[in-house]
Amino acid sequence: MKTKTTRRNFCKSIGVTALGLGVAPELMAQLNGSAGIKPIEGSWFEFQHHSLAEGKYWNPTLAEFTANQWEYKIKEIAQSGIRYLVLLNTAIRDKTFYPSKFLPKHQLACEDPLEVVLSAADKYGIKFFVSNGFFGEWTKPAFLMQDKEVEKIRLRAMNEIAEKYGHHKSFYGWYYPNETGIQGHYDDFFINYVNSSSSEAAKLTPKAKTLIAPYGTRNVIADDRHQRQIEQLNVDFIAYQDEIGVEKTKVEESAGFFKSLYKLHKKAAKSRIWADVEVFQFEGQVYQSALLPAPAERVIRQLEAVSPYVEKIFIYQYMGLMNAPDSDAFAGHPNSTELYQTLQKNGFIK
Repeated sequence: MKTKTTRRNFCKSIGVTALGLGVAPELMAQLNGSAGIKPIEGSWFEFQHHSLAEGKYWNPTLAEFTANQWEYKIKEIAQSGIRYLVLLNTAIRDKTFYPSKFLPKHQLACEDPLEVVLSAADKYGIKFFVSNGFFGEWTKPAFLMQDKEVEKIRLRAMNEIAEKYGHHKSFYGWYYPNETGIQGHYDDFFINYVNSSSSEAAKLTPKAKTLIAPYGTRNVIADDRHQRQIEQLNVDFIAYQDEIGVEKTKVEESAGFFKSLYKLHKKAAKSRIWADVEVFQFEGQVYQSALLPAPAERVIRQLEAVSPYVEKIFIYQYMGLMNAPDSDAFAGHPNSTELYQTLQKNGFIK
């Protein structure tokens, strides 16, 4: 039986012949000196991508997924070694992805995909962070975090979701998807939004963990004020976006930003620091075109950059951007198999 190449061996053999990716000599030198690249442990997950333009290559397919296909997809992801999934949204455009008593539901081929994927996750050992959004216009996150009527809907939905699905052992935690862009420091309304959500989560599901994934990583001012804000945030994990896919940060800058965040978290001794690594590129204009799988060489450099400074690496995202070659629930761009195979071959997934 052929032995799988380890990440250590990969770092010694990443040349052009091995991957056909034109890896630069300086990258080879960097990787040759590093055997500590962390594997991918988690990914975001969705039933429909919130941006219709970005989800061009998988939204129509996911809308037609049967219950069997959703279960297969969870099995496929589990077989890759990924053990955590973050459900991006439980609602979008004023409709839910589960049967709700107070809101209309999206018409998908599967009647209750949330029940199906959580049941499958129970079976295959996946831990889910379940979203408490998007309720209201998702393109206006600052409004959604401050509007009292939206908050009432969000908290009511959390109660409904906990009642319907909280019994699943795979219901590991909550994810708060209204993103904040850090401009030096967090906005006070974001801290209030997180803590309000966590207060409700603690009442409904006392053992559940909590996760946020802010952007603006490059803008963080690592001072005492920011440290105090981390201490104020009532959340277990903060998975910072590396912002490579959205072209706000270059790979060679990423390590410096995460090193600064690591030091902040060490001082605060509160939330644990994770990474949200973007494994996509845009087909055309940023935010206005379809998401494509990023070149594997770039993704590996991203993993290397953040590995020394975070506890776990999650990606955005498996859905649509990675598929096992023999998948019976294929959704996404055809090149998604290439990214999967390269990461698997070199030990970043199984």
